Amino acid sequence: MRKLLLVLGILILSCTNAFAAKIPEEVRNYILEKVPNADVRFDGVIIFPDNTIYLPLYPSLFSDIKKLEIKETFPANKDLKQEPDVVIFNNDFTLLKVLTDGEGHRTVAHLVTPPLQVRTGLLPQDMLVPSGLIIPENIKGIIGNLKIDTKSEDMIKVENKDSYENFLSESEPSVAQTLISQLKNKILFVTTNYSKNIQIVEPAKAVPSYSLAQKSIPIDAKAVENGKFLLVTTYDRPFVDVISVADSRFIKQINVTSNPEEILIDNINNKAYVTSPTASTIFVIDLKTMSLVQKIKINGYCENLLLVQDKIFYVDKLKNEIWAIELKNNYELKDIGKFPNVSSLAFINDKLYIASRTKSRIAVIDYTTLGLLSEFTTVNKPLNMLLEDKYLYILGAESNSIQKIDTKDDSVVGYIELESGGFSSGFSRIDNSSYAVVTDLKKNQYSIIDLAKGKLLKTYILNVPIKDVIITNKIDLFD
Repeated sequence: MRKLLLVLGILILSCTNAFAAKIPEEVRNYILEKVPNADVRFDGVIIFPDNTIYLPLYPSLFSDIKKLEIKETFPANKDLKQEPDVVIFNNDFTLLKVLTDGEGHRTVAHLVTPPLQVRTGLLPQDMLVPSGLIIPENIKGIIGNLKIDTKSEDMIKVENKDSYENFLSESEPSVAQTLISQLKNKILFVTTNYSKNIQIVEPAKAVPSYSLAQKSIPIDAKAVENGKFLLVTTYDRPFVDVISVADSRFIKQINVTSNPEEILIDNINNKAYVTSPTASTIFVIDLKTMSLVQKIKINGYCENLLLVQDKIFYVDKLKNEIWAIELKNNYELKDIGKFPNVSSLAFINDKLYIASRTKSRIAVIDYTTLGLLSEFTTVNKPLNMLLEDKYLYILGAESNSIQKIDTKDDSVVGYIELESGGFSSGFSRIDNSSYAVVTDLKKNQYSIIDLAKGKLLKTYILNVPIKDVIITNKIDLFD
């Protein structure tokens, strides 16, 4: 049968604790109205644009109100923009500002006579609190069963000057690399097959600023929430790790029961699709709550995910078979057919483009009829394909060049030549832009491509043996 119905496993995630980290909607809306760029984090922590942190206290019973407003603050008569130490709303929900004492420890306001809302409130029991937070003795009850690390044991930041990777050079190139405007206010996360660490690199720099230690060598990593978090899968571990970039910590571990590999981000619906090829499963993670909400049982050893509107395409690596999951059609599977050594997929105008790495050819399939529309030779060892407007860009690993195809008639309209002598290893879009990054495994460098103009902008050298480079917005780090 060419059509099989997916066995769709819905994971009903019930919370055994009444104080899971869900900020009341009226409180969230009030905060975002008064401080528009505040970040209400999925675990309940509230972070203002200047990195001021507030911890939420849930009352034992919410008061009935007609309109939410601030009832009391410490110091008195402050509004939210003035960042008071304590904010008590008229529904008895409370915010505690994270302060620093005279010895550099993080704490909250020490009130001689704490108000009832503070004394009887409770912190979210699944919240990741700032490491080493000290709670005053007269409000210790707000902790409940929440674990607060007394040491920075969950910090994963590694200063390279203290623990330098043996494959890294500690010096920049003799000729300075100039920064292009497209990389301003960006940051690079670089993974390598030689280290568990993710290297953090400033654009136009060769030497990493620091690294983030992982539990195992990363398989895949994706930036979400405009660079605030990293989702990471690593070898031989049944978890998707969530890293808070601002404070360099594992903020959550999402257990997916079988080893996850590839991560595909759906920014429109705030979801992440994570493959587990050995379990023939795609896990669905809600990025708002950073929790597993669904699992999709599929056919085969899935890789090379492609999301296009309401369809997910993937390749069964073991059988060289291509499948489509129709998300809005009861998760029905559509068997596209078998193709040799598929390295990448692209979809536009109801046409599926299939790249064969060993054959160096592209097959074009009509999605409705599954008939072969055309087939043409492309760059040597096509690695990945990206669409921009009506143009398809195909990266050749061996030829180290990018072929530009007009998808209206599938004609070749040009090439983007990269530096010779290298071997391309990756081709991915920079989020929310028409720019892409090409990585070179052989020469340890990355190139920025303007897809809208179809040209190479700049090539940079790294002192890291590159597996993958993620370029995203730079986030202010917590002290």
